[in-house]
Amino acid sequence: MKHITFFSIVFLFVLTGCMEKEITKMDVEMFNTSGDSLGTIKVSEQSEGVELDVMLEGLPDGELGIHIHEKGTCEAPEFKSAGNHFNPDEKQHGLLHPEGAHAGDLPNIISENGKAEATLMAPQLTLKADKKNSLLRQEGTSIVITDGKDDGMTQPAGNSGQRIACGEITEKEAERSDKKEVKPEEEEQK
Repeated sequence: MKHITFFSIVFLFVLTGCMEKEITKMDVEMFNTSGDSLGTIKVSEQSEGVELDVMLEGLPDGELGIHIHEKGTCEAPEFKSAGNHFNPDEKQHGLLHPEGAHAGDLPNIISENGKAEATLMAPQLTLKADKKNSLLRQEGTSIVITDGKDDGMTQPAGNSGQRIACGEITEKEAERSDKKEVKPEEEEQK
């Protein structure tokens, strides 16, 4: 006679939870205020935090602010739906502030001839969903670019100007990025 015991059910539940796929990298597509794609920022979990590989086109030239914001929605044209900078530890704004910085504060990027390429490190962040400083929170997070440079000190956002680009960081987007990595010809070979 087969009996399913309470312990069997708990074991299966724990085993299933352990088998859940952990997200370690994703592509975040960035859009301007008109809804045009500017390219992607590759986000990946590293031992020292989260790395962001920026490869964008169609930006204004100059030094531009870039930050992680607290909500995973990018409603154009102002991107106010992204909320404030991601700041789970309630610190002051600015990489230069002695009491800062927000977890979402990042170094500025430079755009020349409309193109920006940079590798940034966010040491206070993670892609591990169960952590307080995770980018993959239930409500998501987003990456926002501004039309001016962040001065690294001024509250609450570094006097960095208007929001000109935004990309959503959500588990849904992470799953979509993961599916893009398997090319159709690779799938046929399996």
